[in-house]
Amino acid sequence: MLVGKPAPDFTAPAAFPGDGAADPIKNISLSDYRGKWLVFFWYPLDFTFICPTEILALADRLEEFQDVDCEILGASTDSVYSHRAWVRTPRDQNGIAGTNYPIIADMTRKIAADYGVLLEDEGHSLRGLFIIDPNGIVQHATLNANNVGRNVDEVLRTLQAFQSGGLCAANWKPGTKNLTPGS
Repeated sequence: MLVGKPAPDFTAPAAFPGDGAADPIKNISLSDYRGKWLVFFWYPLDFTFICPTEILALADRLEEFQDVDCEILGASTDSVYSHRAWVRTPRDQNGIAGTNYPIIADMTRKIAADYGVLLEDEGHSLRGLFIIDPNGIVQHATLNANNVGRNVDEVLRTLQAFQSGGLCAANWKPGTKNLTPGS
């Protein structure tokens, strides 16, 4: 279990959003996000069915995450070239064109194993999501079977609950008072 512990560091190639013809590929490290909140999520494979719905739902709401000082980083065990091809594929053709955050390629599967999301028998990952604080500590982790996508509203609500710094009751929402011990 990673919650409450330092997030495993890594360096891996990533497909970055670009202008299409010159989509950059460069190495990225977890330490690049030090000082910011990070939603680091895993999906099983490029060019599948549920994965683009999640990737695009996060991309469409990236500004909301950035407004609360949080970045988004995706990952799978596919190659960075597969990621880049998928980012260049139009949405109406099962692509993720318009994705506006980097996606790392973990072809060695080491990072997926370090985060506990690797399905070793299948060579790809579960749907894992980690909220990492500005000090590099994992504050939240979820794992889903691959047949059910995640809810972006809940990811954003959970992030904001951790950012509130207080005790958050069930169904807490931004603007709601935090609990105080003994109340």
